[in-house]
Amino acid sequence: MKNFLRALRHATPYRRRLVFSIVAAVCAAIFWGANFSSIYPVLKLLQDEQSPHAWIDQRIDEIQKSVAQYQHEIDKKNTELKARKEEQDQNGTSPILDQKIRDLTRELSRQEAKLEPATRSLYWHRVGQKYIHRFLPADCFLTLAWVIVLVVLGVLIKCCFEFVQESLVGSVVNLSLYDLRNRFYRNAIHLDVDQFGDQGSSELMARFTNDMESLGTGVKTLFGKVVAEPLKALACVIGACFISWQLTLMFLILVPIAAFILARVGRIMKQATRRLLERMSNIYKILQESFQGIRVVKAFTMEPYERRRFRAATRDYYHKAMMVVNIDALADPIIEILGVTAVAAALLAGCHLVLTHSTHLFGMRMMEQPMEAASLLQLYIFLAAIADPVRKLSSVFTRIQSACAAADRIFDFVDRRPRVKPNSDGPRLRPHDIGSSASARNAPYYIEFRDVCFSYHPGHPILYGIHLGVRPGETIALVGANGCGKTTLVGLLPRFYDPDHGSILIDGHDLRTVNLRSLRQMVGIVTQDTILFDDTIYNNIAYGARGAKAEDIEAAAQRAFAHDFIVAQPQGYQTRVGEIGGKLSGGQKQRLALARAILRNPSILILDEFTSAVDSESEGLIHRAMKDFMAGRTSFVITHRLHTLEIADRIVVLDKGRVVAAGTHAELLAGCSAYQRLQEAYNQRRVA
Repeated sequence: MKNFLRALRHATPYRRRLVFSIVAAVCAAIFWGANFSSIYPVLKLLQDEQSPHAWIDQRIDEIQKSVAQYQHEIDKKNTELKARKEEQDQNGTSPILDQKIRDLTRELSRQEAKLEPATRSLYWHRVGQKYIHRFLPADCFLTLAWVIVLVVLGVLIKCCFEFVQESLVGSVVNLSLYDLRNRFYRNAIHLDVDQFGDQGSSELMARFTNDMESLGTGVKTLFGKVVAEPLKALACVIGACFISWQLTLMFLILVPIAAFILARVGRIMKQATRRLLERMSNIYKILQESFQGIRVVKAFTMEPYERRRFRAATRDYYHKAMMVVNIDALADPIIEILGVTAVAAALLAGCHLVLTHSTHLFGMRMMEQPMEAASLLQLYIFLAAIADPVRKLSSVFTRIQSACAAADRIFDFVDRRPRVKPNSDGPRLRPHDIGSSASARNAPYYIEFRDVCFSYHPGHPILYGIHLGVRPGETIALVGANGCGKTTLVGLLPRFYDPDHGSILIDGHDLRTVNLRSLRQMVGIVTQDTILFDDTIYNNIAYGARGAKAEDIEAAAQRAFAHDFIVAQPQGYQTRVGEIGGKLSGGQKQRLALARAILRNPSILILDEFTSAVDSESEGLIHRAMKDFMAGRTSFVITHRLHTLEIADRIVVLDKGRVVAAGTHAELLAGCSAYQRLQEAYNQRRVA
C-alpha cells in the first residue's frame, strides 16, 4: 500500500481537476437520490387518485387534527397535573399521589414528544402547499407526466455530471501515469549496464506496460468509483433516514461485516496479482527471445519447441489469471447476498409496522407515526438503491490490491540507484588533442589501469590485478581466448561498471571522481553486436552527434565505406533500417556503426571485433581508413583476427583475466606462450 500511495502523489499537480471531479460526483449523487425520491409521489397519485392539491390539503387537515388532539391531551394532562399538585400541597405527600403525579408527568412528556414532530410536519406541509398550488397542475395525469419529465431531466443532468467526473478522473489518471512512466524511464535509462542484465529487458517491458496498466486501473477506480459510488449510497441513506432512520440503521448494520470480508479477499487478491504479473513477464521474455532469434529458431527447426515453451507459459498465466478472476468474481456475490439479506430484514420489519399500524418493534420506537404502504415502498427503493453502489464497490478493493501489487513491482525499479555515480559536480574532461594538456604532458600515461580487479558476481572474478599504462595517442590491441576479459576491460573505460578494486586514471584523474557525462562524450565505441535503431540511416549515423551537418554525416559514411551501399538504398540516407537494423546485412550494419563512431570524433576509440561481419576486401579498406582516423587518438582494438594487429602500436595479451604480456608482434612471438598459441591456432584456421 505504501508504494500505491507514492503513485497517488503523482496526481498532486492535477489536484484542481480532482476537486472538480469530486464536485461533479456530489452533484451526480444528489440527482441520483432525487430521482428515486419520485417513487413516493407516483405511488400516491396512482393509489389515491388524488391531485396534489387535494392531497396536500387533506394531509394538512389530518396533521392539524393530530396537532389539535395532541394539544388537547397536553392541556388536559396539564390541568390534571395541576390539580394533583394542589392536592399534594393541601393534604401532603403520599405514595399513591406521588405515583399519579409521576404517571401524569410521563404521559405529558410523551404527548409533547408527539406534538413537536407533528408541528414541524405541519409547517413543511404548508410550505409545500404554497408551491404545489402555484406550480403543479390540478389534474392527476398531468401531475404524473410532470413528475416523469422531471425524472428524465434529472437522469440527463446526472449523466452529464457523471461524464464530467469520469473525464476529469481519466485525465488525472493518464497524466499521472504519463509522469510516472517518464520518471520510471528516466531512472531505468541511467541504471548500470549490468543492472539491465539481472532481470532482462522483458521484465522491464512488463513493468512499463502490464504493471503500469494495472496501476492505472487501480488509481482510476480509487478516484472514480471510490468517490462516486459512496456519494450515491449516501444520498440514498439520507433519503431513507427521512422515512425511518431506525430501519435504515438496521440495514447498515451489515456494512462492517462486508468490509471485513472484503479486506480478507483483498489480501489474497494482492498475492495472486503479483504472481500473475510475474507470469506476464515470462511471456514477454519468451516472445522477445523467439522473435529476435527467429533465424536461429527456423534454422534449427525449433518452432515446435518454442510453441511448447510458449504454450506452457500461457497455460501457467491462464491458471494464475483464473485465480484472480475467481477471487474478483467472489466479491460480487458476497456483497449481493449481504445486501439482499439486509434489505429483506428491513423490509420485513417495515411490513410488520404497516400491517399492524404500530410505531414500535421489539419495544423500540421505529416511527413517529404509523407507516404507509407508499412510504414503505419508497424506503425499500432507497435501500435497494444503496445496495447497487455498494455492489459496485465490491470489486474496488480487489482492484486496488492489484494496483498495489503492480505499484510494488514498478517502484522496485524506480527506487534502484546506479552504482556508477554521475558525479555532476566532478571535474569535466574535455576532448583535446592527446597529450596537449598539462596533466597529460606531466603524466607518464594518458590512461592507466592500476591493480584493477572486477567481478560481475561476488566470488567469481573476471579480471585480476590488471596493471596497464597507455600513452597518449597509442593504439592498443587486446587479444586472448574467449572469456578472458577483453570486453569487460574496455567496458570499464566508459564506466559501464566500476572495478571492485584498484582504479583507472585518465589524464591523471580517477574515473570515479570525474563528471561521467564528460567522460562518455570522449569515448566512441563499435561493438561486435551492432545495435541500430528503427530509424533512418541518417539518424543512426548522427546518433550521439545530433547537431551534425549532412556533409559531416556523409563524410563519416564515406570513411567507413558505407556511402556506396547507402545511396543504393530506395531512399538513400532517409531509408529506415528496421528493428535492430533488420533490413541490412551484418557488414552493412557494422559499417554504419563505424560511421557513427567516426562522426562522434572521440578522443578514446574502442573497437570490439569491428570488422567481424565484413568481407575481406572491405576489411582491408576499412583498416586503412581506420588507421588514418585513429592517428592522434587513444584506441583499443579487440580482435580475434591477428592480421588486424597491423594497425596497433602495442599488443596486450590477456589470459584468464590477467595481463600476461604486452609488446609488439615480434616480441610476443619470441617470449609469450599464450600469444604463440593464438598465432598457431590462427594459422591453422587460415590453412584450413
